Amino acid sequence: MSTTEESAEMNVPCVVVTSCDSEFKEEELIKQILSLKTLPEPTKREGTVTWYPWTINNKYYTADVSLCVVPSTFQMSSEIAQSMQAFIAYFDSTVKDGLDKLHPWISVVGDLAPEVLILVCDQVCEKGWLFNYFNDTTQSAGHTVQFKLCVLGVTRQEAQQWCLAHSFELVELNPQELPDEDDDFPESTGVKRIVQALNANVWSSVEMKDGHSQGFGLMSSLVVSRHTNPRSCQDPPSSSSPAESALVNEGTNHTESSSNADRQEDTIVDAMTDLDIQELANLTTRDADVDNFERLFTKLKEMKDKASSMPHEQRKVHAEKVAKAFWMAIGGDEDEIDGLSSGEES
Repeated sequence: MSTTEESAEMNVPCVVVTSCDSEFKEEELIKQILSLKTLPEPTKREGTVTWYPWTINNKYYTADVSLCVVPSTFQMSSEIAQSMQAFIAYFDSTVKDGLDKLHPWISVVGDLAPEVLILVCDQVCEKGWLFNYFNDTTQSAGHTVQFKLCVLGVTRQEAQQWCLAHSFELVELNPQELPDEDDDFPESTGVKRIVQALNANVWSSVEMKDGHSQGFGLMSSLVVSRHTNPRSCQDPPSSSSPAESALVNEGTNHTESSSNADRQEDTIVDAMTDLDIQELANLTTRDADVDNFERLFTKLKEMKDKASSMPHEQRKVHAEKVAKAFWMAIGGDEDEIDGLSSGEES
């Protein structure tokens, strides 16, 4: 491989995929994400670590991404640490300590802070009991009898609390209860939800499609604000573990970068809000077809959900800002809303 090809490969962002269940291989989840029965030829392989190519191609943009199989933290390297922008972990929900096996990853993910964090399992249940059905044929009568095996596993509440504590999203591949089809805004589940989350990320390799550059005019600045500080890692002393090797410089520079990260956070939030407003404005001014109508209401719900997590006063200021910006985005006159403020007396 030439130096140019190696450099290009290093610049491709990656989704780290790991499994803490010995019975479930990372490659199985990658096949489901790619909607393929067989995996594509890997772009690179180093021991048990494998990089699989994926081009995200949706209505708005394309982005080259690597789906990187990393079986444990001991296989983490500086190369992976520098390019990781999403992390997907599968765990065994049929055993009570299934979540405990994720513990080694918590510090790694916390230091590298990828934008997408997804916790995956086959299914969790409301009270910790999973029922597996299987058939057996008795030798004496020749009848098929169905047996029910009861397994004590991870409850939904335990999984959701873990996700809340570590900023993950829980995705069940085969949830016990599916969303109501009559719901105006049905939630996506399973692999479909994983793919949606990855499509919604702002990848450093993003290339906007013609016709959508205006609606996402701030995409490039958002990419810059998220990815202008590439993580650099040096080889640590031999006493350090492989996982620590990937993170050694992160700890060294943490104090210096924390204030900059705080300042960048406001910029990122503002840019994301501006993206939402611009898309909402575009949807409002388009032809009134069914798909556009559904997307408009879905976008409104997404923006409402984002605002609902804010403190009350901050939510009021956010709503005022969104209303004013939306008015301007659809061509409204600034004079008509000049002076309106949540802080003014009525």
